[in-house]
Amino acid sequence: MADDGVFIKNADIAVKAGANVNATAITVAETDKYVLNVEAFINIASRYNWSDAFATLNVDVAEFLTDIGAALCAIYAIEYDMSGFSSRAEAESMIVVLRDSALRGLQFLRDKKTQDFINGAWF
Repeated sequence: MADDGVFIKNADIAVKAGANVNATAITVAETDKYVLNVEAFINIASRYNWSDAFATLNVDVAEFLTDIGAALCAIYAIEYDMSGFSSRAEAESMIVVLRDSALRGLQFLRDKKTQDFINGAWF
């Protein structure tokens, strides 16, 4: 899989995790472990297989999925080793912000009306 999933890219994970994240936590070897789990989680949680439909989605929807997935993967990266942050509280604050962002996105993906809108936006 190299360093990318279907809709989550390694570079997006690094950006979301921030400058203080442990460099090992965002290597391809580590993020490969997160990406498949997170993409499967998003598909299952929203009861829709975004991975299979991804190639047909417009750029707005594709970026939305990438943003949600990268946020969830970044949580794994921060949890891997919090020692680069000025304090555990700083790392935990990052996790809370990422979690809230991902939950907000998942809320929309779970909504069947949103899925109908997205399906209508396919190219």
